[in-house]
Amino acid sequence: MAFDKAMAHLRAKGFDDRVIVPQEETATVEEAAAALGTAPAQIAKTMAFDVDGAAVLVLCAGDARVNSSKFKKFFHGKPHMIPGAAVEEAVGHAPGGVCPFGINEGVAVYLDESLKRFDTIYPACGDDHSGVELSVPELEAASDAQGWVDVCRGWEPED
Repeated sequence: MAFDKAMAHLRAKGFDDRVIVPQEETATVEEAAAALGTAPAQIAKTMAFDVDGAAVLVLCAGDARVNSSKFKKFFHGKPHMIPGAAVEEAVGHAPGGVCPFGINEGVAVYLDESLKRFDTIYPACGDDHSGVELSVPELEAASDAQGWVDVCRGWEPED
């Protein structure tokens, strides 16, 4: 069901031909990288946070980690991930398939600066057996993102 919602969203944006459905699982960064044939850093992991009672998605590179002080500075509160059991209800996709496509109404999406260093990135497509091959500008268009944030650490920006 979530895969179908994500596909419908991508179809409406003209990106449904970019969806990849491997036989292997793509639930973790490592599994997705192996199944999609790319580096783990190029997996656009989508993390679900509760910000003042609202669900917020932040997409970042597979090798990046949320930095609490950067997150707090931008969102004006500590990062509180939505518990795994509550993610599907809050966002519209279950853990392992969370992505910014076909999500529940009112869920804000932000893209982290850690993604900008790649030509191609691979977010999930609503379930744990899918991915979408997109350029950064295509992800920006397909995700209806609110904008770019710098809330991660663990990666080195290009000079």
